[in-house]
Amino acid sequence: MSDAPPSPSEPSEAPFLALLARGAPAEEYERPVLRARADGAGPEALAALERDKLRALRVRSELEGRRRREAELSALFETAHDLAGLRDLDAVLHAIVQRARSLLGTAVAYLTLNDPKAGDTYMRVTDGSVSARFQQLRLGMGEGLGGLVAQTARPYVTDSYFDDPRFEHTRTIDSGVSDEGLVAILGVPLMLGSGVIGVLFAADRRARVFEREQIALLASFAAHAAVAIDTAHLLAETRSALTELEAANEIIRDRSAVIERASEVHDRLTELVLRGGGVHDVAAALAEVLSGSVEFLAAPALPAATAAAVERSRADGHAVPHQDAVPHRGANGGNGTNSGSDSPDPGSRRGKEAAAPDAWVAAVSAGGELLGALVLHGHPGLDPVDQRTLERAAMVTSLLLLARRAAGEAEQRVRGELLDDLLDAPDRDPRLLRERSARLRADLDAPHLVLAARMETTTARAADQQTADRQRLWSAASHLAATRHGLAAARDGGTVLLLPLSPATGRAEDGDAGAATTARRLAALLGAAVNGPVTVGASAPVPAPAARPGEVARAYEEARRCLDALRVLGRAGEGAAAEDFGFLGLLLADTRDVDGFVRRTLGAVVDYDTRRGTDLVRTLDAYFASGSSPARTKDELHVHVNTVAQRLERIGRLLGPDWQSPARALEIQLALRLHRLATPDPR
Repeated sequence: MSDAPPSPSEPSEAPFLALLARGAPAEEYERPVLRARADGAGPEALAALERDKLRALRVRSELEGRRRREAELSALFETAHDLAGLRDLDAVLHAIVQRARSLLGTAVAYLTLNDPKAGDTYMRVTDGSVSARFQQLRLGMGEGLGGLVAQTARPYVTDSYFDDPRFEHTRTIDSGVSDEGLVAILGVPLMLGSGVIGVLFAADRRARVFEREQIALLASFAAHAAVAIDTAHLLAETRSALTELEAANEIIRDRSAVIERASEVHDRLTELVLRGGGVHDVAAALAEVLSGSVEFLAAPALPAATAAAVERSRADGHAVPHQDAVPHRGANGGNGTNSGSDSPDPGSRRGKEAAAPDAWVAAVSAGGELLGALVLHGHPGLDPVDQRTLERAAMVTSLLLLARRAAGEAEQRVRGELLDDLLDAPDRDPRLLRERSARLRADLDAPHLVLAARMETTTARAADQQTADRQRLWSAASHLAATRHGLAAARDGGTVLLLPLSPATGRAEDGDAGAATTARRLAALLGAAVNGPVTVGASAPVPAPAARPGEVARAYEEARRCLDALRVLGRAGEGAAAEDFGFLGLLLADTRDVDGFVRRTLGAVVDYDTRRGTDLVRTLDAYFASGSSPARTKDELHVHVNTVAQRLERIGRLLGPDWQSPARALEIQLALRLHRLATPDPR
């Protein structure tokens, strides 16, 4: 439609309707009036055109307002839609700032939030900004236009920022605003309840006036932004609460499992105690329940690396963590009892020495006495309930050890009393002796050795120290006797033992050794147990102590004489029987075993003569009778001197290279005399 002036038959508003229809700008509404005036229209026509122009401009303004409000409502609706499906707070805030900038037609829009921890505000979102300094601004509370908005909780607008004295100017803020080139700024508060949490800004790089509708629109966007922030906080708190609830549920599940394990351990430990289980059983049950490797370390053999942790546990009364840098021993290794997997390679241990503790130690003690420790391997962290389970197992272990010790001491006393009766009351009824020995799993109808043992101590040691030494010797000997189904008792400042011999060989059960070898081994074992020299004398075998109890006392006296002889000869700390003393043994032995002495001294030569039909014994006797002279010996035997030399060489191989030493020569000559007396001369 043309915007030419109307003809006389055309209404005067027709050109303006055409302008409204095509959305012409406001300046074009003056053209119909100007053309009519140029065409010589009358005053009335011109007045009508002016009236219609003003009406058309009002209609145009109303239409533009409606369109603007429609766009604003659409933007607000989209913002509300974003809030309803809030997933990403940053995306929602960016959308709000972008829409505010677009609808208000500003160069820049931005949003600041308060930081309660830092006590200032910071730039959260910007749109249209070109200055990095401006985008990183942090403002003190109450500074700049934003500070004024936050303090009053009301919108503020300035058409010329640098010329406005109503708010506090600072160098930091002014520099940032100057870098961005901003002039006119509108700020509205973000309200949550009655508090201000931030400010939403719209700014231009030229002076301009913000209309009331624009201020209201920005305030609406600010309200939506506040809702978005509050919703995000609520969602974050909800998620955090859900996470904490899940963690709490996980902890509850873990605690339930731990309590179940603790209950299981309690039941199993109770069962172990009731059925007479031992320390190994406790360690095995604990290892299975705690899914680790557990070993018991006895107090006398605690490794240096573990001793400090054991002392801490003993002082605190609780299990303590420990860096397990030394590989633990395998099952039944050393003095420990392991109930888990084998120890890892030592190299891997060295790599973990600086890492978190991977073992827990619980001291096993009673009445201030340290009995040992339970060590749980492979647990860098231990649940408190599991820690109490380990401590409870240590307590049960101490009870088992004390019970075992009490039972052992009672058995040792009973064994000692039986041996005392054999030594002091030889007229005891053999039937009663057999009954008592059977309860102790000892067979007094079998051959036994009697051994006297004494710990070598200096007279300078105090009386209480000497008493303690004797007590340690008795304890070690009692343990050894119990393991070999024998008896032991404290007597005459030392200890006496009655140990069985093998029925088949007549030798001691310790490796089928005789009395002398048994004495030597017993001296070594007891010496290692008490950490000091122990001298042991052994008797000849007693065939049946129950049937002939008097023989036990006589055998004990023989063992004591052997012990005293060792000490007189400077051989303290050794073990020996009468047979070890050569011809002196004939005086020490209670049985005066002459044949045995001759056999031990000359048996090899006599046997050789018997097998080969030679005359070595007679040659040996003639050699000593001739003053050890081969020449005179050949005259005595009527043989060649070379024959004498050959026979003497054979004798040396049979008796040993030292047979002509003074001590051996004396024993051989005595054995030759006894042999000659016991053997009739074939001549």
